Amino acid sequence: MAPLLSRTLDPVLGVCTGIFAYYLYESHPRTALPEQDRLLPLLKWKLEKGRKEREAALGAEDEVIDWKALAAVAEEKK
Repeated sequence: MAPLLSRTLDPVLGVCTGIFAYYLYESHPRTALPEQDRLLPLLKWKLEKGRKEREAALGAEDEVIDWKALAAVAEEKK
């Protein structure tokens, strides 16, 4: 089957149509999604959850590094 417009324009048109449809789904008064169920708050929640899990896995202890002492040791080794 031949492409509708072109090989590159068809996918771009499809993605733009999908983004516009999702925008209408979120903003239309008839659907009236609550604020916490919209895309941006859900993405922020997911990113925050992932950040907390990474910190817990790494052991959230912030190690203080004495850079002056490290520089002194490096100078001694020269």
